[in-house]
Formats: sequence, C-alpha cells, structure tokens
Amino acid sequence: MSTLRDAALTSKAWPFEEARALLKRYEKKAPEKGYVLFETGYGPSGLPHIGTFGEVARTTMIRRAFEVISDIPTRLICFSDDVDGMRKVPENVPHQEMLRQHMQKPLTSVPDPYGEYESFGHHNNAMLRRFLDTFGFQYEFISATEFYKSGKFDDTLRLAAERYDRIMEIMLASLREERQQTYSCFLPIHPETGRVMYVPMKEVNAKDGTITFDDETGREWTLPVTGGHVKLQWKPDFGARWAALGVDFEMYGKDHSTNTPIYDGICEALGGRKPNHMTYELFLDDQGQKISKSKGNGLTIDEWLTYAATESLSYFMYQKPKTAKRMHFDVIPRAVDEYHQQLRAYPTQDAAGQVNNPVWHIHGGHVPESKMVVTFGMLLNLASVAGATDAKGLWGFINRYAPQASPEGNPDLDAAAGFAVRYFADKIAPTRVFRLPTEVERAAIEDLRARLLAWEGGLDDEALQSMVFAVGKDHGFDPLRDWFKALYEVLLGASDGPRFGGFVALYGISETIALIDKGLSGDLV
Repeated sequence: MSTLRDAALTSKAWPFEEARALLKRYEKKAPEKGYVLFETGYGPSGLPHIGTFGEVARTTMIRRAFEVISDIPTRLICFSDDVDGMRKVPENVPHQEMLRQHMQKPLTSVPDPYGEYESFGHHNNAMLRRFLDTFGFQYEFISATEFYKSGKFDDTLRLAAERYDRIMEIMLASLREERQQTYSCFLPIHPETGRVMYVPMKEVNAKDGTITFDDETGREWTLPVTGGHVKLQWKPDFGARWAALGVDFEMYGKDHSTNTPIYDGICEALGGRKPNHMTYELFLDDQGQKISKSKGNGLTIDEWLTYAATESLSYFMYQKPKTAKRMHFDVIPRAVDEYHQQLRAYPTQDAAGQVNNPVWHIHGGHVPESKMVVTFGMLLNLASVAGATDAKGLWGFINRYAPQASPEGNPDLDAAAGFAVRYFADKIAPTRVFRLPTEVERAAIEDLRARLLAWEGGLDDEALQSMVFAVGKDHGFDPLRDWFKALYEVLLGASDGPRFGGFVALYGISETIALIDKGLSGDLV
C-alpha cells in the first residue's frame, strides 16, 4: 500500500492532482463532520444524459484517488434539484400538451408523461439512479423535494432570511438592471396553484422566518421559508446546499464557471466553507453543439451501452476532462480499443505507471485482465464482410485466428463481437459506399491477390501486413496511406479501416481472395 500511496502522491493523473488539492483542505485538522463530502448535482428537467453520468464517474475517480492518499472517510451525494419549476417541455418526451398544462410547477409535482412514476421528477430521478447503478457507483441519492419538505434544509433557509441582504448583494451585482428590480433569492411555491413564483418580495421577516409577496392577481401571501413552502433560486441554492451539507468537493461544466464566485460567496454568507471545485469542458454532438437534456441531442447512456461495454464509456470520461469533446457514435470503437490497450499495458507497469493508467481510475485499482485478442475495429470489419447477424457468426473466424479463445473464456470478446455486429448493422452498413479501383489500384490489388494465392506464411498478421505494405510500395503509392485507403474503399466501402494484414489473418486467405474478386468485378458496388 505504501508503494501505491507514494506513487499516488506524485502522480500527474488528474484525479490524483484534484485529490491532493482536497487533502490540503484538511492538512491542519480532520473535518468535524468526520468525513470528506463529494457532491454531484442533477437537474431532472429531462432524461439524464451522458454529461450527468460523467460528473458522477469523474467525481468517483477523484474520490477513489483521495482514499488512496488519505485515511479520512468519504461520502458521495448525488443531489437532484427536483423542486425546480418546469420552464419548458423537453422535446424528446411524450404527451407534450399534457405537460404544458403544468408549466412552472416543481418537477416532482408534474405528472409523469410515461405513466410509470409518481411524477416527472420521480421518473427522471429513477432513470438517473438506474444509469448510475448500472456502473456500480457507490453514492447516496438526495431529492431536493425531500430535503426541503423534511426540514433538513430549514436551518439554512432561516439563516438565508436573516442574511437576505448579504445574499441579495452578491446576486444583484451579477444581474442586469431590469432583472434587479424583481429579483429575489426566494421563490415561493403558490399555495393554490402549486407553481414556482418568480416575484419580488414585499417583506422578508428574519425574526418570523417568513416572506410576503403578491401573486399575479395582486393577492398578498405570507409563507414560512421552511417546510417546502419556498425554494431558493438555483444559484443561491447551489451555495446554500454546500453550506447546509458541508460539501467539500463539487465539479461542474464550464458553463457554470462564471458563477463560481456567486456560489462560493453565498456558501460563505450562510456560514459554510466554500468547497474545492473543478470545471470540465462540455460535451458536443456531431454538429459541435452542446449536448442538452431538453433537446435530446448527442448520445444517451443507453445508446452507448447498445454498442459497447460500460468500461469504454468510463474510459471516454477519463480522457482530458478539461478539453471539449465530440460525443457521437463514431467515438465508440476507438474508446473500446484504447481501453483494452490500456488494460493490456497495466500488468507490465510499475506502481507509478499504474496510477497514471486510466484503467486504475476506472476500476479503482482492481483492474481486470483483457481477453480481447481481436480489436473492436477488426470485429467491425469482420462483421462487414461476414454477413453475421450475431456474435456466433463471427466466432468461426475468431477461432481460426485465435484457437484458444472461446465465448466462455473470453467474455469481453464475446460481448464485443455482439456489439460489433449491432454497430455495423445500425451505424456502418447504411453509410457504406463502394467504388471500383482505378487502373493503378486494380493492378496493385491484382498483385495482392496473386501473392495471397501463393501465400505460405500462415495467419501471421505481421507477416501479412508486411506483404500488403510491400505491394503498395512496389506499385508506387506515395503516401502509402493512399494504398490502404484504396483497399478499404474498394473492399470495405469505407475510407478508413484496420491494419489490413490483421484483417486478412482474421477473415482468412481464401475469403479475402474471394472478397478481392468481388471488388474487382464490381459486385460490391
């Protein structure tokens, strides 16, 4: 353990860098509450998307790193702001007209359009928990509805009434003049309509812990700030939650970063200590637009898991969190193969290398062995020529290439074969475009066919790759990438592909010759 801890204390892996910064927070004395508290927030205005998962995955990585370098116990809370009023109807859910009748009501007061749960908020919370449980995260879930109504937030809300002027001073400095006129950090929930009210306060009574306001009809109301009658605007809520719970660490997207001084200031105004934070770059869809819960653009967690195992998504989340990344279907194959590449490297590394390896952070140090003797990229290309409809259809080829492999002994490979067939059918087959070779390319491909016909080197992928390489060189392709591009476009209907020698070894010599014949005759076009 000491070797691991020593390596962790100097590791440049970002989870350890964040963990060391957090440990400095308590270098003089341990936290009075007895643990270090990590928090992630979720706004359940729409179905959870991958960015939400990413926050929990990355926070968990920092938590695990912290537990290596410190003996202070830790907790992770996933907090859902489900008292938030529904400001717009998400585009990707059913019964839009019904939902429009409940605008501005807290999400846990809006009926579930799917008819499965007590409310829309409860539905989205359940979806979030199901996603997180799929990945085995250790977390505690807190619903803002329960937090407000149960009285757990009451002390902080009373303090917010006492220190209303200080909170408003922080908030008003960040608002335009016209917004300042009507802004209040308190949002009453109308006793009759149940809607969240965005109205100015006529009075905030710190002694009684009440607020007084007029509703849209001009009728005056006085409500206690406690017991779920009132909620805080989302920016004050952020800081107040930190103070109420004693949060030590929370990360959020770059779009929140300008609000950090506001969140921190309100936390401190309410007697709390501002937590450590980390901001991450946003995920983008295939058009370069920010992924949005309400739009439903970008990948969902379920969509990723349709085509690859959970660990590949965790690997994607680990990579460069402070760099904006496109998150579309085409990133999945590379994530799968890079993840297994890191798995294979892990046993050969010393402690310093292992704590810098993404798989240490994905698996919390309990790193499994990779049994992927064929890459996912190769399986995709095999699926494209084998006509397979399931994993079984690929195993005949796999077994000839790797006789010791089996679905039982290589479960990750068996799962990947099934994913590859599905991915090819849904994402690659509809976009394939074959072409006939040029005269120069035809001559080279015919030469390749002749050399394969005379081949006596077995299914050695390196030897086959060298032979394919030599054909391209002998026929004057410069750069040689053009030769491989021609092979892919003529034989596989794509501009990119695997190491062609490896593909031949997996698919088979005679099968590749038959594929070449089809490509040269135009049968594939």
